[in-house]
Amino acid sequence: MLIQLSEILLQEGKTETFNAEIEMDSICFRLGEFKIVDKMPLTLQITNVGDRKLEIEGTGRLVVDIPCDRCLENVPTVFDLHIQQKLDMKQSEEERVKDLDESNFITQTELDVDQLVYDEVLIEWPLKVLCKEDCKGICSQCGANLNHETCSCEHTERLDPRMAAIRDIFSKFKEV
Repeated sequence: MLIQLSEILLQEGKTETFNAEIEMDSICFRLGEFKIVDKMPLTLQITNVGDRKLEIEGTGRLVVDIPCDRCLENVPTVFDLHIQQKLDMKQSEEERVKDLDESNFITQTELDVDQLVYDEVLIEWPLKVLCKEDCKGICSQCGANLNHETCSCEHTERLDPRMAAIRDIFSKFKEV
């Protein structure tokens, strides 16, 4: 959804509130594509604070299926969005790039809601997602989900041969 900002820019002190639908159905970036399973419209309040500067405040909620880092089962992950942005509309695209302004959700006088949400989700993306704290993961040999079944694979310890010297050092300390 695109929000036209030209009317707000015309009148200093003007505030408008929008209930903006999130149109995207997935989040896609280097890690892969992740399905959005639930989304709440974004409530945005845009204020002209004068001198062609805008303040954007908003809230919303998004639920994204992210695979568990151990067993790869999808985990519904909630993103409670709290948006606070200040925009200087006097700056050109080149000036924004030079100032490292990351407001790629603004084009001319239009605000791209999906791009704004995408940027916020990207910032809040969790480093690690687990389906449960004691997730057992998957078997490295047969791929069975160890949370739901046990496998009959022999789980002999396979150590990296490059670590043999360190293993020898530790085995000497066990004898003492």
